[in-house]
Amino acid sequence: MLTVNEIFYSIQGESTRSGEPCIFIRLTACNLRCTYCDTAYAFYDGKKMSIQEILKEIQKFNCKTVEVTGGEPLLQEEVYPLMDILVDNFYAVLLETSGSILINKVNSKVIKIIDFKTPSSHMAHHNLWENLNHLNTQDEIKFVVGDRSDYEWSKSVITQYGLATRCHKVLLSAIHKELSPGILGEWIRKDSLPVKLQVQLHKYLNMP
Repeated sequence: MLTVNEIFYSIQGESTRSGEPCIFIRLTACNLRCTYCDTAYAFYDGKKMSIQEILKEIQKFNCKTVEVTGGEPLLQEEVYPLMDILVDNFYAVLLETSGSILINKVNSKVIKIIDFKTPSSHMAHHNLWENLNHLNTQDEIKFVVGDRSDYEWSKSVITQYGLATRCHKVLLSAIHKELSPGILGEWIRKDSLPVKLQVQLHKYLNMP
């Protein structure tokens, strides 16, 4: 059984699939407490569901893209067979994870989006850099930036680990209502940083 906070159908607001229809399976619980967290409601509340019950629920939607998110979805051991079954049922599966738990057991066909934590989150010490060894060319890395020091830190990490060549895309996102995406975009432009500027599209569309 898995503890599921919510299942809903919306427009993907992040990643390189931003703007595409997507089903979201949000699992309950998180091992981190980021200062800018916008899904704290997923820390505790949830409903026990079997994998078959989850599959039946998402089959109500006319969509073949699913994102497994949280909280931190990898805290629940049954998330691995869930992702396997989704892949076997011909879903394009995205996993959003904090990078604080090893991703080596994730199905190779799942697109992993690792949200490594910047200093302003107060959770950067949980970043598990060993996860970089388990990325492939379809995966993505995200940094949520709150200020100039977060940006400089992210830029240093991107250079130090050669991230632009280790995954499909590196994404930089401004903390909503704290840093203007335009300012972040200007920093990226001036430095010719090999990343994609990301905005949380769903928030501008007033969608979940």
